[in-house]
Amino acid sequence: MGRALALDVRIILPDICPERAMHRLPASLPLSLHSAEQVRALDAQLIAAGTPGFELMQRAAHAAWRVLRRKWPEAGEITVLAGRGNNAGDGYLIAALALRAGWRVRVLAVGDAAALVGDAAQACMEARSAGGAIESWSECAPLSGVLVDALLGTGLAGDVREPYAQAIRLINRSGLPVLAVDIPSGLHAETGARLGVAVRADLTVTFIALKLGLFTGLGPELCGELQFDDLQGDERLLAHAPSLAQRLDPANLPRLAARSPVAHKGQFGHVLVVGGDLGMGGAALLCADSALRAGAGLVSLATRAEHVTAALVRRPEVMCAAVNSANQLIALIERADVCVVGPGLGQGAWARSVLSAVAGLDLPQVWDADALNLLAAGQVSAPLQGVLTPHPGEAARLLGIDSAALQADRPAAARALAARFGLVVVLKGAGSLVAAPDGRLVLCDRGHPAMAGAGLGDVLAGLIGALLAQGMEAFEAASLAVWLHARAGEMLAAQGRGLAAGDLPCAIRLLLEELCPCVN
Repeated sequence: MGRALALDVRIILPDICPERAMHRLPASLPLSLHSAEQVRALDAQLIAAGTPGFELMQRAAHAAWRVLRRKWPEAGEITVLAGRGNNAGDGYLIAALALRAGWRVRVLAVGDAAALVGDAAQACMEARSAGGAIESWSECAPLSGVLVDALLGTGLAGDVREPYAQAIRLINRSGLPVLAVDIPSGLHAETGARLGVAVRADLTVTFIALKLGLFTGLGPELCGELQFDDLQGDERLLAHAPSLAQRLDPANLPRLAARSPVAHKGQFGHVLVVGGDLGMGGAALLCADSALRAGAGLVSLATRAEHVTAALVRRPEVMCAAVNSANQLIALIERADVCVVGPGLGQGAWARSVLSAVAGLDLPQVWDADALNLLAAGQVSAPLQGVLTPHPGEAARLLGIDSAALQADRPAAARALAARFGLVVVLKGAGSLVAAPDGRLVLCDRGHPAMAGAGLGDVLAGLIGALLAQGMEAFEAASLAVWLHARAGEMLAAQGRGLAAGDLPCAIRLLLEELCPCVN
């Protein structure tokens, strides 16, 4: 298809080509996301239930070897870099399988092979019995073929130490394809933070249960394509295992109810968008347009007088009102069911005035952009109910920390914000998180790098507002909105860079109808 197709054609493109996605995922993955400790507990339960540890290790090696051959069928050669724990054991067994298949195999022991114990030691013996020569790691050792990262598993907590750090740096500089076993070495299994240095894999095969760190922070970037194998674990154990979060997926998304044949606009809420200081009217209009396209019965826009004419020309369905002070908002507020505040708001006197008029209202609100910056600066109190939608910089200011510290543990930051303000929080970014004050946490693993552009956050804020107006609870509205927004962006971004925020509302509308039909 040509790139010049009109929007109404592009928004019905089929699923994006998997080779173009940032974090390529198989069609079906478990919904639960776990910590390293939770996965180790599951591993122990599977062993206690009758599956020997070495058998689980063999299953992991076979799973990784199958995926490696599918991905690089003509490679014919691997270099296994092995550490000193069970992750190394997986690597030694992969080496044995490759040797028996007639591939050229080199095994570099970064961890002392003589110090291995238990299942890992048995795996090392298996590699030797298959004809493998195990060499001690040297920074001068040549790397060739597909590199198998079996250095460090999920138990790593502090920064990677030598000689592992040097091995990881050389892997990343090699330019060779890399398969990470269970998790890229140096990636924190729970937070997705890079622990000093981390392997940048082309393909990661993870086992037993999904680790949260694979989906947030730097996880999506470092994992490459992600494959999962439950190692034939007991489905009952896996289904009832404790988890940290849930992945958003059509199987567990909240739904809007179908509409009655005699429905009217007054039944689907009135969204009031407040924003658009001088020179920033577009942000507020994008937000209002999004709320309209997502099904709000009525949408009003309170903005600077200078933007009214342009807004009416662009979207006459939105009731646009010029507002110069907080007093002029009162009549609009009285008719509203939901307020969305912040897109294009600015931080000047006008912004502080209108925000103070909205802050104390006892109705659902969505705060975005400069509403959050004014909140962080102590210029206003948080709303009584609703949703905050910070990007990492705004979230860091709200918590009084720097962005690097926030990005080092995004799940903890999202939960901390929800607890501090007693509101649902959407922490935007790769692997967007939705946190509730009661501790619930969901993650969206959809999206595309082409969505890194101006105005997309304004569209998300308006979408959340529309779902609230149609009767959804805050956590459900935020969860559904985040998935719809990311999935729509993913569809449109299949054509590459240049995605405009204004393209999203129509695509979201189609996705919403597919997921939640307007009529039965």
